[in-house]
Amino acid sequence: QVQLVESGGGLVQAGGSLRLSCAASGSISSIRTMGWHRQAPGKQRELVAVDTSSGITNYAEAVKGRFTISRDNARNTVYLQMNSLKPEDTGVYYCRIISGFSIYWGQGTQVTVSS
Repeated sequence: QVQLVESGGGLVQAGGSLRLSCAASGSISSIRTMGWHRQAPGKQRELVAVDTSSGITNYAEAVKGRFTISRDNARNTVYLQMNSLKPEDTGVYYCRIISGFSIYWGQGTQVTVSS
């Protein structure tokens, strides 16, 4: 069993910053990909950023230049630094990891950006 615990969400004004964290624990084999997705009200869940085990990162066009994904392999933790936040960044942010051949999701953390 693998558990993902997210933290760092909250309410922030437009232009502000937040840092999300997601720590994985439990029966973890080699973690390959760690990433973040988000779901805005009434919309489908979408990819925000992903970091592969080979160090390649990819970002959604909407967040390029503002968000940075990073990971601490020793702590099985992935981070998402979010700067210059906009109201359209509002949503529930979920971390996702691929460990072995299994996919795990966090419970989600709410990010609200006020204008």
